[in-house]
Amino acid sequence: MTLFWHRRDVRASDNRGLAAAADEGEAVPVFVFDDDVLEHGSDARVRFLLDALAALRETYRERGSDLVLARGDPAVVLPALATAVEEGTSSGSQSSSDDADTVHWNEDYTKLSRERDARVRLALERAGIDRESHHDAVLHEPGTIRTNQGDPYSVYTYFWKKWRDREKSDPFPAPESGLADGSELTPSALVDAADDDAVEVLEDALLADLPTIEDLGFGEPEADVEPAGTAAARERLDDFCEEPIFQYDEDREYPARSGSSKLSTHLTYGTIGIREVYAATESAMRAAQSRDEGDEGTEAQDNVETFQSQLAWREFYTQVLYFNPDVVTENYKSYEEPIDWRNDDEELAAWKTGETGYPIVDAGMRQLRAEAWMHNRVRMIVASFLTKDLLWDWRAGYDHFREFLADHDTANDNGGWQWAASTGTDAQPYFRIFNPTTQGERYDPDAEYIREYVPELRGVDAETIHDWPELSDEARTEAAPDYPDPIVDHGERREQALAMYKRARGEDPEED
Repeated sequence: MTLFWHRRDVRASDNRGLAAAADEGEAVPVFVFDDDVLEHGSDARVRFLLDALAALRETYRERGSDLVLARGDPAVVLPALATAVEEGTSSGSQSSSDDADTVHWNEDYTKLSRERDARVRLALERAGIDRESHHDAVLHEPGTIRTNQGDPYSVYTYFWKKWRDREKSDPFPAPESGLADGSELTPSALVDAADDDAVEVLEDALLADLPTIEDLGFGEPEADVEPAGTAAARERLDDFCEEPIFQYDEDREYPARSGSSKLSTHLTYGTIGIREVYAATESAMRAAQSRDEGDEGTEAQDNVETFQSQLAWREFYTQVLYFNPDVVTENYKSYEEPIDWRNDDEELAAWKTGETGYPIVDAGMRQLRAEAWMHNRVRMIVASFLTKDLLWDWRAGYDHFREFLADHDTANDNGGWQWAASTGTDAQPYFRIFNPTTQGERYDPDAEYIREYVPELRGVDAETIHDWPELSDEARTEAAPDYPDPIVDHGERREQALAMYKRARGEDPEED
């Protein structure tokens, strides 16, 4: 038997590592709840994970196998489990550690994951067990797309051109054979098959059933977390590629429209494979090409390519993280002097709860709490507001998103926050500061999105909503007495932000 260790690839189809393990025969799928990883979890993300694992376990059981569940240190659990499944082959033969089969897994690219995987590799090596990792979460693994000088890209545009033109792998089919018999994978069967050194480890680690969210130290999220599992991901992908993808470039900017794919959480946890998603976009491209010739057909193709470019952004930020693991806590771009963030706690609290008095910002922050998701345009708006209007360190925003977003992805979230704060790779210039009023008027002109998430403004006309920061106290009280006044003046804070960044650059803020 071989082991396949699931991590952020909670699916059986289009799974490179699982396919490789099944090709060797009698693959044993396993998921280990690692407390070091759970320490960085959140209610919403753990809820989605548990739901995804339940769906995956059902998939394996339908195929006559099962998903082995354990909790503990993977560097301890996996060698013990690998020994047990090798000793417990259907022939009943007793194998020496020299004959131990392989433990497969798919690579993850965060610093925490890479350090964990290094410990697991060492533990397996010491146990005499082969190990093999696979690049599965991206179409082009980090380091394969470089500049002509051989360096990793720090500018997306050039990365995208090479990414777009590279050949992409086809999806891997779900294994119909090559999976271990589920009757051999119960905790009691595995403990019985284990050698003396592994018995105690497995007795402590193996789980007969999925733990509850409370068992893992979390609570049910207040947000309405979307359905998990491959079936749910495919339904969302199919719906998106049927029509919205052909208007993606335009509609994606407007939060009141259904222009987003909303696949981000599924890609974060790997409930659907990236090759399957890309193949669906290629099918959509062929459909676009078959539409009436002329502007409509060309426009549809351009929209599909725009969505594909978002997949490339995901891999660009993955590469940035891979080659700069400390970027999670440190600025990617260095300034001559430290940025003198203002960091007012009361203003941060108002931002978190959606009580800033800037309607588009508050709508986004409330959507985050209600759905564990936020529209991408609004993510940029609220990030700019935190860093450029409230002058708060981007790390506070990143931490808040990590707590509440179900689709939190270290590379993507970090890249987005550092872009907004003008500290990242390919970041917006420090002097580009979103005006939250203008952003609301442009991308939610009828205030539909705002009214959906800010009930205090539901009876207020769009013009008044967008003019809110400029209204008199009396006008605001008359229009919506329960909605807060603006906590800052955008114009004043814009000037303070420019001065703050100029000082960090070693420049005199008074000089033009």
